Amino acid sequence: MKNTMYGDSVTFTNVEKKYNETIAVSNFNLKIKESEFITILGPSGSGKTTVLNMIAGFITQNAGSIQIGKTSIHDLPTEKRNVGMVFQNYSLFPHMNIFDNVAFPLKMRKLNKNQINNEVKYALDLVGLKDYGLRMPNELSGGQRQRVAFARAIVFKPKVLLMDEPLGALDLKLREKMQIEIKNYHEEIKCTIIYVTHDQGEALTLSDRIVIMDQGKIIQIDNPKNIYDNPISKFAANFIGETNILNIEDLKSNFQNINNDKFISIRPEKLKIISNNHIKNENQVILKLIINQIVFLGDVIKYICFDENQNEIILKKTRTEIENDFNIGDKIQVYFNINDGTILKN
Repeated sequence: MKNTMYGDSVTFTNVEKKYNETIAVSNFNLKIKESEFITILGPSGSGKTTVLNMIAGFITQNAGSIQIGKTSIHDLPTEKRNVGMVFQNYSLFPHMNIFDNVAFPLKMRKLNKNQINNEVKYALDLVGLKDYGLRMPNELSGGQRQRVAFARAIVFKPKVLLMDEPLGALDLKLREKMQIEIKNYHEEIKCTIIYVTHDQGEALTLSDRIVIMDQGKIIQIDNPKNIYDNPISKFAANFIGETNILNIEDLKSNFQNINNDKFISIRPEKLKIISNNHIKNENQVILKLIINQIVFLGDVIKYICFDENQNEIILKKTRTEIENDFNIGDKIQVYFNINDGTILKN
């Protein structure tokens, strides 16, 4: 049975949420497109889970409006919002087998037995567990339980699927495998997915767009490539991937028009080691570094260095890029092209 799920848009307009005098979400404006996979990324306490809980109806905003499609959900109870949710801890019923766990939302909606059988079969087949219906949750691995939780969340064909740190309890290899599976599920079911995480790698892998939050506010919204290549602030640059933030005042001889720009962000992989036959041009910034630490990452080696102003500079190179072995304490020179950096005002 081919599913025909499609997502609804979700629109936040001037939304605010307070807990007593503490503002958890402030002036939150966001339009999520139909069938979009959007990730809300931020540190603990940034407000990202509060946003999810307001969509689900677990909490109510103090100001502003939230719409799913063209419908305001302010007065809608949770069960009327047609929203599915996947939690980090799975929240499966331990006394029910897998079939009954997945069937539970359909039974609550009073579907007939034939409909329930068809929808549960589709959902379990989607997540690769079609032969696991009679097993109990404690007989499954963590990854399998997460698949069951996903199947239960989408079995009633919600227009919007909320996922709150769903892979946080899994080990690294399984988490990476599940990221690819979630992308495949989204391609199949086409519902709108709003995914909350503090894991930047997950955000870059999964998302159509990323929303970076801090202290209840949106810092930047863009697709993963632009978020990585063109962060708009020091916070955004540091939160997505590793980067080097340099004070332009220290490099002003290389910059003709500083204006009010204060910093430049340069990713570690953009730094090039200067060779003996290097030819400098006016678009290059040269840094003299001392290697303080070397981190072996398999195919990549990370050098943690200090520059002449005692700024920590991170340099990453694949093993095939490095002609010579370097040791802690070695002095090296590197350069980057100004166009490879991102100018930041704050």
